[in-house]
Amino acid sequence: MLDLILRNCTLADGRTGIDVGIEAGRIIAVTPHLAATADSLIDVEGQLVTAPFVDAHFHMDSTLSYGLPRVNESGTLLEGIALWGELKPLLTQEMLVERALAYCDWAVAKGLLAIRSHVDVCDPRLLAVEALLHVREKVKPYLDLQLVAFPQDGVLRAPGVLAKLTRALDMGVDVVGGIPHFERTMSDGAESVRILCELAAERGLRVDMHCDESDDPMSRHIETLAFHTQRLGLQGRVNGSHLTSMHSMDNYYVSKLIPLIHEAGVTAIANPLINITLQGRHDTYPKRRGMTRVPELMAAGITVAFGHDCVMDPWYPLGSADMLEVAQMGLHVAQMTGQDAMRACFEAVTTAPAHILGLEGYGIAVGCKADMVVLQARDSVEAIRLRATRLVVIQAGKVISRTPAATATLDLRGRPSMVDWMACR
Repeated sequence: MLDLILRNCTLADGRTGIDVGIEAGRIIAVTPHLAATADSLIDVEGQLVTAPFVDAHFHMDSTLSYGLPRVNESGTLLEGIALWGELKPLLTQEMLVERALAYCDWAVAKGLLAIRSHVDVCDPRLLAVEALLHVREKVKPYLDLQLVAFPQDGVLRAPGVLAKLTRALDMGVDVVGGIPHFERTMSDGAESVRILCELAAERGLRVDMHCDESDDPMSRHIETLAFHTQRLGLQGRVNGSHLTSMHSMDNYYVSKLIPLIHEAGVTAIANPLINITLQGRHDTYPKRRGMTRVPELMAAGITVAFGHDCVMDPWYPLGSADMLEVAQMGLHVAQMTGQDAMRACFEAVTTAPAHILGLEGYGIAVGCKADMVVLQARDSVEAIRLRATRLVVIQAGKVISRTPAATATLDLRGRPSMVDWMACR
């Protein structure tokens, strides 16, 4: 007898009428008409069953801090950075842990079971590092939290930051981060990429850099990142986040750059909600969208994920841990409205970020971890369109969250009506 069977599932690859059998926290069967019994059975009635959502780019140390110590009135990236600098001295470990755990609860309810969070290492106390290392252990039974040592003020621009970043890695932070476009000069930015990639190579770690989060088409640190990735043999372990300057680059240069990124095995993360909000702020009209060239990167065979980046913090006053909201914004900003393109946007918040994080046993297949989400939708495109309700969230074969199905009853004042339109379909 199995622990759990999900019957009548629709999978993201289009298969229908599929049963999923689970035992000891692993998927042991994915087949129509599974001839077995189980301690628990869920008939999902043709709804979409998918591996959990993954957020490959987030800032958990600042989340849910909106309005502290003041609001970002201009809404710009630079005021957000300045505001975070004002807030850091006021932080306590208790505040950081409380907000991060609250966000993790939001995430689980939304079927988001893996997050890569950048954590600022510029505070001499490394308070946020200590707090999020504690949170990582606390949520480990139900959420995979990967931490990036992120030098928000610049690893060369601010004194002593490289030593603090190294100390954060010694404490157990997983990934080497950077922000080359925020260094004082282009040459300092390039040097920071070299230093940080060499540090990662020495320690056998992954790299994830905030790279070229700028409207300046001459911000080209992604080229340097690709170069050092190849030079140091880091292929498959390096990611460039944001890459918004690529939106403004001339097409000839991009025609050279994208093959270099692909050849180096560098992945990319766009952050649609934040890129469309923060970029183009110096424009009058026409205003640039700011998000990197997602369809072109995907067409070149580069793994591209979408990240949430911020939720209710100095940079962004909105957000709810909903990766379908992120996918929906990415779809619109990139004008990816073809059927295959929309399905690729769903993959950008599931399989693509799972690949970037190097998650073991991810997916709906025999041998994979029994982590999955039942969505109130019939396919991945409908899931994005409706920002589908997460009916059931399963982790290690156990149900950890349920949400009632969305329904609506129409009152048309005596006229013939269709009632209980599920999710207004």
